[in-house]
This record gives sequence, structure tokens and C-alpha cells, in this order.
Amino acid sequence: MYPKAHFQKAETAGHCSYQLLIHVEKTAPIEIGALGRHRFDQGWYLYTGSARRNLNARLSRHLRKNKKLRWHIDYLLSAPSARVVAVFTSSIGECRWNQSVKGRVTTPRFGASDCKDGCGAHLKRITENTAKRLLAQKRRKTLCFKIEKMGRS
Repeated sequence: MYPKAHFQKAETAGHCSYQLLIHVEKTAPIEIGALGRHRFDQGWYLYTGSARRNLNARLSRHLRKNKKLRWHIDYLLSAPSARVVAVFTSSIGECRWNQSVKGRVTTPRFGASDCKDGCGAHLKRITENTAKRLLAQKRRKTLCFKIEKMGRS
């Protein structure tokens, strides 16, 4: 779990979509539920999701290491080499926001099994420059949490 003291919280009222900026520290094969085993190379990833109700509860759940593995993202985040670096929220629709981000789909259908907008996946591999640009959004209202230090329990 990421200690609450390491979060900088911003207003999430009216927001239903979120993005998790994830760093995979070491290349590893990871079993992703029904999608099977996939190789996740070291680097940066951006996951886009939504929660129509209880957005903060959904985000807190994603940030816990010990949880029942339910969604594709749970499997990735349970891997020792994966860590969430920042969380962004928005009122922009999940698919529209996902499609606005440049990146490469490395695991087809990841987080998008029921997507009807042709996203291909809601997890994209992004460049380090894109990750830095997203982190620079600290001044913007979309940054919900920036994780200062990694802690696990």
C-alpha cells in the first residue's frame, strides 16, 4: 500500500475518468487473467479507466498491493516491478481521453474488453518524454495524486 502521507490530493468532484502513470522497473512476464501471460518491458505505461461512482475508492483500491485480482490492471499492479507514479483524473470520457494519448498498445484488449469505441486497449506504452510531460501537469487540475515515495505492505 502507498501511505496516504505520500499523496498530494486534488479535487476530484465531477471527475469519472482516471489515468495511472505506471513505471515498470524491470522487464517481466506477467499473467494478466484471461489475457494470459504478456511481457512487460521496462519503461513507462499509462492506463486509462473510469469509475462512475466512488472514484476515490477505486483509486485507493488500485494503489493497494494486496487485493483480489479482478481487473487486468490489478494483475499488472500486483507485479513487484510495477509501481504507480501518479494518478490523474478528468471529466473527459474514458475512451476519448485514452485515444488522445500517444502511445503503443503492447497488450491488446488490456482494460478494454468491453470497449465499443475501438481503443484496442486502455494501457499504452509511452515514452519517457511523455511521462515527464504528464508529470509536469502538476500545476493543472488533472493531477490527483503524485506519489512522492514508494511504499508497500
